[in-house]
Amino acid sequence: MALVYLFGSPDAHLVGVASTAGNVGVHQVCENNLGLLALCGVTGVPVSRGAEVPLAAPLRTAEDTHGPQGLGYARLPAPSARLTDHDAAQAWIRAAREHPGALIGVATGPLTNLALALRAEPALPRLLRRLVIMGGAFDYRGNTTPVAEWNTSVDPESAAEVFAGWTGAPNPPIVLGLNLTENIAMTPELLSRLAEAARSPSAPMSELDDRGTASTAGNALIRVLEDAMRFYFEFHHDQGEGYLAHLHDPLAAAVALDPDLVTCRAAPVDVELTGTLTRGMTIADWSGHWGREPNALIGVGVDPAAFFDRFIDRVGAFAQTLSRR
Repeated sequence: MALVYLFGSPDAHLVGVASTAGNVGVHQVCENNLGLLALCGVTGVPVSRGAEVPLAAPLRTAEDTHGPQGLGYARLPAPSARLTDHDAAQAWIRAAREHPGALIGVATGPLTNLALALRAEPALPRLLRRLVIMGGAFDYRGNTTPVAEWNTSVDPESAAEVFAGWTGAPNPPIVLGLNLTENIAMTPELLSRLAEAARSPSAPMSELDDRGTASTAGNALIRVLEDAMRFYFEFHHDQGEGYLAHLHDPLAAAVALDPDLVTCRAAPVDVELTGTLTRGMTIADWSGHWGREPNALIGVGVDPAAFFDRFIDRVGAFAQTLSRR
């Protein structure tokens, strides 16, 4: 949904996709990214394969949350393009060098690839115009452990390296943690609004539906989004959170294009790596106890209605263009 938002944004020029192992293995993530490009008729956007495992820990994936292929019940067409010959870390570096001072980076998974890129090119923070990270939880519960958010928990070493690497950079990353992104709750009603905006209405979803009920939308993109969201709705429902889904990553994509969508507070951030109970926890030193300069702009406020208005307008209009092809 984050990528589709960018496809539908006239102010975005996507120069590459770095596939990241996290919700499923990196091979499947590559297939998903290439398949989505094929579905959306997007050409000329290189997709690169990232690291198979985190920097220092075994890979954990989240098929229980996102399905065995990482897309819930959705099915994508076979890819029509191939991966780049270079890996995702090199993709970061090449793009930053080709667009110095102009490139906006968006990281919506574990930060393994970005950390590897930073090791190879320490000037990366000064080459990027802006970086938006979806990850962490600040003064808020975790969703993987009592204190840790999924992306950071999968590879806390890479997150710690990225925050350290951005210390002293002129543009600290904008960091959107669970404390902010869990305000962006997709519901069946909002999905129905999206289908109507795409002029492809479908049967409204409900927790009373049979598991895996397929979308009836005529638009292929809306079908994929609804089938993906149904699995995610069911997961949240089983967790006792309601028949909804938190759109963490699409908010990051939107903020990459327009930081004014959120209010932020600067602080030094670090990641706990050795705590028996707190590994992967993101800590913001709001009061300056560490004596360090801020290395992050932490999202602390967002207007969900404003985000969803923009998301539905852009993705709905983009889906309409696919129907006319």
